[in-house]
Amino acid sequence: MNLPMQRHYFPVGFSRNDMESSWFSRLVENPLFKSFILFSIFRAFYGAGILLVTWFLVTETENPWWISILFLIASMIFSRLLFRFIKSLRKSVGDAN
Repeated sequence: MNLPMQRHYFPVGFSRNDMESSWFSRLVENPLFKSFILFSIFRAFYGAGILLVTWFLVTETENPWWISILFLIASMIFSRLLFRFIKSLRKSVGDAN
């Protein structure tokens, strides 16, 4: 007796959840995605701190308004240098492994 052969488009035991987690795990393992997430977290905390300090400079001190502008420009430059330093630390730790 010949039974009809079942066609499996996915390996047996392979569900949609496995496929989605595989896609998500590949996304999370992508170095560009990791760098983007790290940069986003860094900018969120650093930006909130800079805005707090700027608000303090404007409201609580007797400095002219342009001091706050100079502080914001300096913080932009400093944040890029700081992030570049953090990124180089990550690369050196990755090379050591």
